Amino acid sequence: MKTFFLTLILLVSTEVFAKLNIAVSYPYIGAITKVIGAENVNVSVLAKGNWDPHFVVARPSLISKLRRSDALIINGAHLEIGWIPPLIRRANNRNILPGSKGFLDLSSSINMLQKPTSVSRAGGDVHPDGNPHFHLDPNNILLLARRVASFLSTLDPSNRSNFENNFQDFKLHWKKEMKKWAKTMASANNKKVIEYHRNFDYFLHAYHIEGIATIEPLPGIPPSSRHTIELINTIKTQHPCCIIHDVYHSTKTATYLHNKTGIKVVIMPHDIGALESIESLSELFDYLTGQFND
Repeated sequence: MKTFFLTLILLVSTEVFAKLNIAVSYPYIGAITKVIGAENVNVSVLAKGNWDPHFVVARPSLISKLRRSDALIINGAHLEIGWIPPLIRRANNRNILPGSKGFLDLSSSINMLQKPTSVSRAGGDVHPDGNPHFHLDPNNILLLARRVASFLSTLDPSNRSNFENNFQDFKLHWKKEMKKWAKTMASANNKKVIEYHRNFDYFLHAYHIEGIATIEPLPGIPPSSRHTIELINTIKTQHPCCIIHDVYHSTKTATYLHNKTGIKVVIMPHDIGALESIESLSELFDYLTGQFND
């Protein structure tokens, strides 16, 4: 009888103190989830920050992570469309199926930019729900953190107060950071830039910077000689301050444009880990805003 009660106590204790195993698609989601979930969650990040977020190889190790997960949080807006669905199918875990209690698509929390009125291959690799890189507006980080807190509370109601308190603490911290970044970016208002791909449009929108062109002639389409010549003319007539360039595309065309026009090329990390020095969300936005502080 004594052994029975000890076993029962052990089982109850394990249930009470068990952590949620949360898989997330990208590092920035992992950072938010760790802050909100704290000691009540284990977080597994599927993609690395220096990878192209559109193209992630569905490796067996990622399948294993999903197979052991209680929940899955994704960016959504079709950003993971090429790699998350195959992983979910192969993981064979009903906890993380779209539409289940353990599946969260963060894009539903966001008012998306650049939602197309029609979609066809003639327009390049267009996302039908709009631009999916919404986490690069620091205002959206609070919306995402709020959604993650609500999601974790649904999964683990016994820790609802912990998740809510963690969110409130994060909110206070993040608002202080946003004031700092707004001050840093004040001089950047109404500047013009060229991007490689439109993955920084939310950042530009947040700080009133105009993206006047992209090195890609269409989303997902490599630059042609004709388009590059057009960009040289655009640079000479509109005088953008710089080319902002992600870490995962070749900088060959950007370097050529620099050599022809003198325009500055700025490497911009899109996520935690995109550069070795970027280890947190605050460091990500410190770096991004610091590139315009001149």
